[in-house]
Amino acid sequence: MKTIKIELKWAILFTITLLAWSWLEKTLGWHDSHIEDHSWGTFLFTPIAIFLYLLALREKRRRFFSGKMTWLQGFVTGVKIAVFVAILSPFAQYFIHTVISPDFFDNMIAHAVSSGKSTQQEAEAYFNLTSYIWQSAIGAILMGTITAAIVAIFTKRS
Repeated sequence: MKTIKIELKWAILFTITLLAWSWLEKTLGWHDSHIEDHSWGTFLFTPIAIFLYLLALREKRRRFFSGKMTWLQGFVTGVKIAVFVAILSPFAQYFIHTVISPDFFDNMIAHAVSSGKSTQQEAEAYFNLTSYIWQSAIGAILMGTITAAIVAIFTKRS
């Protein structure tokens, strides 16, 4: 447990930050009145995610690797964080879509259909809690792995 304590801590912090970001999106109207801005607005979370990975890898290097860390050690640390974020993602998605923004899926379906981007059936198949839980978990692993690979370049010390 001691070897993954830092990774677990940062996965929890990442998830809390994601919840706060979702609340901000809701507050800005990206889940209802300005839902057309949701897709590009969500990309604004990317620098925050990268920054969190940077802080996590720096802490791991300082506290666990005594100030020295190879790219591989940093990468593995980042992948562990991504896996923990993926494990936490179903709970985060449930909270987002039942507490923070319970009308999100209905609003997204209506927007997708009214804008001609999909049919009612396609939108309902894509915009639902099960779909978002899977997308979130897979996205956490994929994007977390890519982020870990890049951030590890900048946090390695020999």
